[in-house]
Amino acid sequence: MINDPRIIFIAFLGGMIPALLWLWFWVREEENKSEPKTILTLVFIMGMISVACVIPIQRFIQANITGADLQLVLFASAEEIIKYLAVLVILYKTAYIDEPIDWPIYLVTAALGFAALENALFLMKPIELGQDTFSLLTGQFRFLGATLLHAVASGMMGIALGISFHISGFRRKLYLLIGLLSAIALHSVFNFFIIRVKATDANYFLEILKVFGFLWVVSIILMLLFEKVRRMN
Repeated sequence: MINDPRIIFIAFLGGMIPALLWLWFWVREEENKSEPKTILTLVFIMGMISVACVIPIQRFIQANITGADLQLVLFASAEEIIKYLAVLVILYKTAYIDEPIDWPIYLVTAALGFAALENALFLMKPIELGQDTFSLLTGQFRFLGATLLHAVASGMMGIALGISFHISGFRRKLYLLIGLLSAIALHSVFNFFIIRVKATDANYFLEILKVFGFLWVVSIILMLLFEKVRRMN
């Protein structure tokens, strides 16, 4: 247990800054109207709180499920479902989601809150051990892609819900299922490849760039779909 306030502050800052930068990027995409800052803040905080819900679920999976690949998929499933529920806790049966674009905006906001706290927790140990910048960029490289991964994965679910905004019944549930499965698949594939890359590999940076390149391609596709949903308003 880390009790040093300085370490906690630095780790918290390191987790928050990239998340807030990405949040600014995604929120500014909504040109017609901006969502209430109070609601966005609540959703962001709920995303952070949801980390506390995911940790015991993942520990249960780790203790009771054999097979590393299956564990990765279940870990990703737990995170994507909990992030979705974090949005529902704040916005269920409210009038704040009144346009198709609102779904991806709020889901990305919750995802970035989740990533902010997750990254802060991830950074505490390296900072406590006094690891330098190079060490963070090698042995702890997956941290750098986690924020974008969470945003893109939840954004995919938000896009699916946005596209189905004017649809009701079974078809809307089908879109939700497709969005959720897409988010879990992306999350699982990224984790699968990033874990298999070892910091001791001679071509470590090249392999990391390949994984991040894949994530950026998906991000560009998501941005195009984001524009499609925005025009549906």
